Amino acid sequence: MFTKKFLFIIIAILLLAGCSTKDKTEDKQDDETVMKNTDASSEVFPLTGTSTKEDNARRAVAVMINNHPQARPQSGLSEADIVYELLAEGDITRLLAVFQSETPDQIGPVRSARDYYIELAKGLDCLYVCHGNSPEAKTMLDKGYIDNLNGLYYDGTLFQRTSDRKAPHNSYTSFDSIEKGAEEKGYDMTGAPEPFTFLTEEEEKALQGEPVSKIEVIYGGSSSNVQYEYEKTEEKYTRYSDGEQTVENQSEKPVLLDNIFIIEAAHQVVDNKGRRKIELKSGGKGYLLQKGKINEVDWVNKDERIIPVKNGKEVGFVTGKTWVNIIPDEPGLDKNVSFSQEN
Repeated sequence: MFTKKFLFIIIAILLLAGCSTKDKTEDKQDDETVMKNTDASSEVFPLTGTSTKEDNARRAVAVMINNHPQARPQSGLSEADIVYELLAEGDITRLLAVFQSETPDQIGPVRSARDYYIELAKGLDCLYVCHGNSPEAKTMLDKGYIDNLNGLYYDGTLFQRTSDRKAPHNSYTSFDSIEKGAEEKGYDMTGAPEPFTFLTEEEEKALQGEPVSKIEVIYGGSSSNVQYEYEKTEEKYTRYSDGEQTVENQSEKPVLLDNIFIIEAAHQVVDNKGRRKIELKSGGKGYLLQKGKINEVDWVNKDERIIPVKNGKEVGFVTGKTWVNIIPDEPGLDKNVSFSQEN
């Protein structure tokens, strides 16, 4: 009798221990599943598609970068997630560099605002940073169309002049200064932009298109003409302005890109200084270069953002950094863009 009772107690203890171990194992598996799901949804930068263990929820910042020959090489471009390049005055382009995954110590030279750059920044819910403005841009900024920091009011404080270049090619800022200015003005710096669509690894490997290793984008004057070269070993594109490679001013680190998106849009000169109005709503033709291949696409304005589409379906970007060249639709892509393949 005693033996039977003893055996019963032992069996009960073993069963309880087994259930406890099973519960702990299941709880651990559930926790791991939650962690994996959380990692998949939250630890990706929205404008590059790259995974990270850092803060990916901060607000994007869009900075107007001077691209006059006397402003090159610039600072911070290698750390921008996306750069939009458009004509400002005459044949000189200006750059809108969007930062979200990286926060450079020095950015610039910073240049004045234009209305169409502001529209692009607004589409990504950016804090917009400039130094000066056109009359149309001033109206938008004064009315609070977008949160902004303007160097006209912070020259010598949040914006610093360097002695190695002459104004207006020597105004610089930093992410520390931008965050300080945002705090002073009460701007919320949380809230990442909506993510772009990115290709999976399998889709990247299966990319189709015509092989192209060299591309030139013509803006009119040779000083603003852009060349790209595809580096097979890096699987990235290097960029050149008028034949000179785009690098960081101090470190000479090259700007390396994963997507080159070239689109045409209607341009109209609106004053005697050569300022323009650029139509970024109606859509049009474009080229998308990825992994050494080129494809003809269309572009649409979706929720104030420029998106590549083909046969009515959104086209994904390769994970990494993107440069968008917006050129006049006259004479058009066939005249303003040329490409070749090295043997």
